[in-house]
Amino acid sequence: MPVAGADQDVSPWRVAATAGWFGARRALFYAAAPRAIRRSAARPGTPSLAPGRPRHRSFAMPELPEVRLYVNALDARITGQPIERVRLRSPSLLKTFDPPVSELVGKRVRAIGRIGKRIVLHVDDDLHAVIHLMIAGRFQWRDVGAPLPGKRAAGALDFPNGTLILTEASTKKRMSMWVVRGDEALRGLDPGGVEPLEVNFQGFRAALVRENRTLKRALTDPRILSGIGNAHSDEILLAAGLSPVRLTSRLSTGELRRLYEATRTSLREWTERLRAEAGGDFPKKVTAFHPAMAVHGKFGKPCPRCGAPIQRIVYASRETNYCPECQTGGRLLADRALSRLLRRDWPRTLEELEAIRTPDTA
Repeated sequence: MPVAGADQDVSPWRVAATAGWFGARRALFYAAAPRAIRRSAARPGTPSLAPGRPRHRSFAMPELPEVRLYVNALDARITGQPIERVRLRSPSLLKTFDPPVSELVGKRVRAIGRIGKRIVLHVDDDLHAVIHLMIAGRFQWRDVGAPLPGKRAAGALDFPNGTLILTEASTKKRMSMWVVRGDEALRGLDPGGVEPLEVNFQGFRAALVRENRTLKRALTDPRILSGIGNAHSDEILLAAGLSPVRLTSRLSTGELRRLYEATRTSLREWTERLRAEAGGDFPKKVTAFHPAMAVHGKFGKPCPRCGAPIQRIVYASRETNYCPECQTGGRLLADRALSRLLRRDWPRTLEELEAIRTPDTA
């Protein structure tokens, strides 16, 4: 029997035969259903009932494990080294003017740190260079005095032992760099979320239930938890067996404990895995999407735990992936577009979705 996520056409007449006739307006919608559903997969804010290919994820924003990978690589190469030159090509990169970026020249890097998804170069004279790679920003480590490569290069920091090049593979220039002086100014760039690998259970619980949010929103809010984004939140929620739309105020102590342990275990495992894969080399092709992930980016693929097809909710530029069997008791989660249009005809379970795609023709 075909399963949800298989490569099949969704006939509007089969849908109508299964769901029942419900007015001329609905019938007209279903008459154009294949085209509408195909378009919905690429249209912001509209999830798709039809099978689809995962979105292109070559530039998923680095999250805590990926940022820590960069921190370790930079620490091994530039801690203790003086900054000999700063080259800026993209005018949108630098977000501050006082102190001027030129003050970094001649200063020695004392340590490499992290604030959420931002990487911090702690420099002499209480200076700090803070870099947020955003979605398409990346680091490259090149030979001493290496030229800025092509149109993607946003800038570079030159050291006696090599050149750190900042690239951004997008026309939307979102990568940012701040140069600030003093701990107070540095704290001003911290959204305030607790560190998931450092906080104890009581602190984790207090941060999570301070406001009533969905779990997906709470895990990815930098004011609540530091460094977790779209990709790793999906992995954490699958490991914890919790729905992404579950409200934090409704979690039991046992569920909160399970989420706490899943968060720490998942982030630690991915951090160690990425370090092992990089070895001693400088990280390349860094992204928060990894083929070995269990659920994120795996729409239509079988869940590694139960075999049920992974489902998704697409809204704007974000996609949430989840397993209905492991996380929502078999229920398909509603979205903000098609489910509102179809209302009671929206499939509630995997069985209903299966019936829509393969109705009984006997």
